[in-house]
Parts: sequence; structure tokens; C-alpha cells
Amino acid sequence: MTQDSSQAPAVLLPAVIDIAREAARRILAIYHSDFAVQAKDDKSPLTEADMAAHRAIVAGLETLTPEVPVLSEESAAIPFAQRAAWRRYWLVDPLDGTKEFIKRNGEFTVNIALIEDHAPVLGVIVVPVSGLCYYAARGEGAFRQEAGGNAQPIRVRPLDLSRLVVAGSRSHVGPELEGFLQRLAERHGAPEFISMGSSLKFCLVAEGRADLYPRLGPTSEWDTAAAQCIVEAAGGIVTDTAMQPLRYNTRESLLNPHFFVSGDRAHDWSQYLVRTEC
Repeated sequence: MTQDSSQAPAVLLPAVIDIAREAARRILAIYHSDFAVQAKDDKSPLTEADMAAHRAIVAGLETLTPEVPVLSEESAAIPFAQRAAWRRYWLVDPLDGTKEFIKRNGEFTVNIALIEDHAPVLGVIVVPVSGLCYYAARGEGAFRQEAGGNAQPIRVRPLDLSRLVVAGSRSHVGPELEGFLQRLAERHGAPEFISMGSSLKFCLVAEGRADLYPRLGPTSEWDTAAAQCIVEAAGGIVTDTAMQPLRYNTRESLLNPHFFVSGDRAHDWSQYLVRTEC
């Protein structure tokens, strides 16, 4: 069946950006209030912000594409028996970077992706505090737009292993990643390391500020889908540790495998993993 041209990812993109910006406004209304929170609970400002963004996004997407299901972090308990029939669906993280929200460092995002046949074909990331937006649709390139500014195309940079820049989490550094970085340093010299929260680590690769983001810890599919689309449209790749592209909604679990975000599509980053013998 041929897809209605009005439903093509590039055509949907402006409306999805508007929806993400509305969710960002809902988050900011709570973020700028006085609050003190250490964890996510049913009545915390963090939960209120998450749910306010979720409701805004779901309402907007259901109006935009009533026939396309929405899978959000806040509605994730949809059994695979039901999801398995979805060829096309929205995958949403209403507030990515809960630790950054709590720390008030501004590094949290709204993430919206359109998935077709297990791959992201549209991705929008909005940073509520700054208004910065990254977006892409398959075949149309990737873009960065400052609040009130014009959209600028972004592109990954050529790989130079002697001047490697690695992006990583502020809050998820474990022994496996430490071992990976050590092996990388042994072969190529110590890389520059940039710490960043949320899906913004992907964006560092997409816009050529970093070469690699290795994630050797737990994430969920809504954490990565929008950003994967943006990285791929900018010329990069997001793969599991077997160097195969991440795929979505293929099983009951919505957890991702460990993965690499790379500006270079050919370099095999798995060679720096510390393999454990069974």
C-alpha cells in the first residue's frame, strides 16, 4: 500500500517540531517554579513535568496522525502481542534526562521519533531551557535551529583517531566503559571526553563536535530513536556492539543493547571492547 504523501516524514516534520516545542513549554512552566526533588515519584515536579509533556505530545500526535499509534515512556506497558502489528508508530520520551532536570543544568530534552519498519525515519529533539532544536527526516538531512534563528544543516566530521573526541554521560560511567576508553587510549592516545546529559550526546556526534558516543549501559528505545534518526541523517551511524544498526519494536523488551554512536560509518569500535571469557 502506497503511503499518503501528506504523511511522509518530511511533510510531518514542521508539525512535530511545534508539538515538541509545546511540550517543552509545559515542562518549563514547572521547571521555573520553586521545587526541590531528589527522585521521581507520583507527585513530584519531575513527574508533573513528564506527564504534562506526555499529554501535550500524545494529544498533538493523535490530532496530526489519528491512525498512527503512540508509544511513550509514560505509556510503555503495551504488550508486544499488540505492538508487533505496528508497521508505523510514534516513539516518544517526553522528558529525557531526569537527573539533569533535578540538577537544573538544562541538559534535558523532549524526544519524538516516527518509526517505520523498525527504523526511525523522523526525529525531533528540543531542549526546553534554551529552545534549541535538532531535527531530521530520512533523506532530507539533519538540522540544528537555535530559538528564533534559522535552521542550519549539520554533518558528522571525518574521523581522525589521533584527535578523537568522545561524548559520554555525566551520570552513567561504569567499569565496562572505563575499560573501553582505556583500550582506546592505549592504541590512539587519550581522547578528549565531553560530558553531556540526555540525547544531546548523540547531537554532539551529529553536528561534528564529537566522533563517538559509546553507551555500554542500560537505555530504553525511546531514549535513542529520535537521536538515531538525526545522527543517521547527518551521515553517522548508531549500532549495537556487533556493529548492526539499532532496530525498534522487535521483541517484548523495550531495552536497547549496548551501542555506539559514530560519525564514521566504517570504523569497527567493537575492537576496543574488553571481552570476557565464558
